[in-house]
Amino acid sequence: MNEPAAITGPVRLVDLDSSLLRSFVAVVDAGGLTAASARLGLTQSGVSVRLRRLEDRLGLRVLSRSSRSLELTPEGELLLGYARRILALNDEAVRRLVEPDLAGLLRIGITEYLAPHRLPDLVGRFAQLYPRLRLEVRTGLGMDLQPLLRQGGLDVLIAGLEDGEDGFEMLREPLVWAAGHAFVPDGSQAIPLAALPQPCGHRSAGLEALSSAGMRGEVVFTSSSVAGLQAAVRAGLGVAVLPASAVSADMRRLGAAQGMPPLPEIAIAAFFHDDVRTTVGQAFLGYLRQELGGGLSDRAIQTPSGSRPRSAPPGGSGRRDGAAAPR
Repeated sequence: MNEPAAITGPVRLVDLDSSLLRSFVAVVDAGGLTAASARLGLTQSGVSVRLRRLEDRLGLRVLSRSSRSLELTPEGELLLGYARRILALNDEAVRRLVEPDLAGLLRIGITEYLAPHRLPDLVGRFAQLYPRLRLEVRTGLGMDLQPLLRQGGLDVLIAGLEDGEDGFEMLREPLVWAAGHAFVPDGSQAIPLAALPQPCGHRSAGLEALSSAGMRGEVVFTSSSVAGLQAAVRAGLGVAVLPASAVSADMRRLGAAQGMPPLPEIAIAAFFHDDVRTTVGQAFLGYLRQELGGGLSDRAIQTPSGSRPRSAPPGGSGRRDGAAAPR
């Protein structure tokens, strides 16, 4: 039996430049060089140079390039977890040392369909960054939270951005058809829908998509909460139109393969009350933009099918003019 090779000298330690790691993470999260370059404010060739410098410094490939796509190598998958942690610590240190020590009260509203598994954790980490800042968080439907913002009951609202509204757009997320694992749509019959009450942009988007495809939809279950919709979907009562980040592991997404028409994206934005303290509001907005740079759902570049990377550590995964409350 062959003996394992002996280590004959010290392991070469390499200092990883955070700008190189930030470019690497941006490419993974954005799904390619073009989108990452826009996010970073660099040219596409500039991002490519940074990736090559990172690989040269490590002496290994972190991305597998083909003519059509980029894929994480097993080493890249391992590095990604560390890169997120390094960048999170770097950004936390900068915020604590450079930004003002915020204090006071910040009242935040979050529409409950937006990444229910991620946003509470993000808000909790923001509270840890600014221990003298007291947070009050309320979740609910946009139609209930928007009046609170207008009346001064909230300082910040994170919600979908409708046409004609002024807000700080942070990212876009696709709407998807969510169904129970046993549900099979029948295009010859009206598609049973589980939906929020009107007015609801997701409900309207689903009905319009079905109509454009020559299909019919019938709302058979109406709930005043996203949790109620999710329960109806799991029980097989109907299909719901949800943001991708609100689809849990016990549901499945329906698409063209199941005969369902495509759905649009939604813009997710931050709305501020007129009287919110500028420093506090801008600090929260900057934090969310940084943390949600890769979107609310799974990252865009995945490990190649069948590869089994070593265990990676846990880690962190356009403004429109005006900051008025949504109309």
